[in-house]
Amino acid sequence: MAATEGDAPVVDGGMDMQTALQEVLKNALMCDGLARGLNEGAKCLDKRQAHLCVLANNCDEPMYVKLIEALCAEHQINLVKVEDSKKLGEWSGLCKIDREGKPRKVVSCSCVVVKDYGKESQSLDILNQYIKTR
Repeated sequence: MAATEGDAPVVDGGMDMQTALQEVLKNALMCDGLARGLNEGAKCLDKRQAHLCVLANNCDEPMYVKLIEALCAEHQINLVKVEDSKKLGEWSGLCKIDREGKPRKVVSCSCVVVKDYGKESQSLDILNQYIKTR
C-alpha cells in the first residue's frame, strides 16, 4: 500500500503528484482534518479515523516507520511516502509565514494523517487516481 514520491509523475490535468498532495494537505489543514506527528497519527490510525497517511522517507527512527506502516497495513489505510520531512512539515502547517509569503521556522514532521479531506477538488481526484493505479 506504500507509494514513493520520487519523481512526482504527472497525472491527468498537468498537475504532478507532489502538487496535488500539497493542495490536499492544505485543504485538510483548513478544515482541521490533519493529525501531525507520531502520537496523533497513531491514535487516528488505530481508531480508523484516517483516510490517508503521509510518511517521510528520511525518518531516522526505524521503529517509527515500522509502526506507521504496520498500522496502515492492518487497517487498510493508504500510505503515501514523500522524500523530505521538512517539506511535509511545511505542507502540514508546521511553520511561520513571513510578510512575503515565504515559510520560516519550518519544523520537520515525519508523519501526517488526513482525517478529513475538506472540500472536494481536482487535486483530491488526482491523488485518489494515483493511489488506485499503483
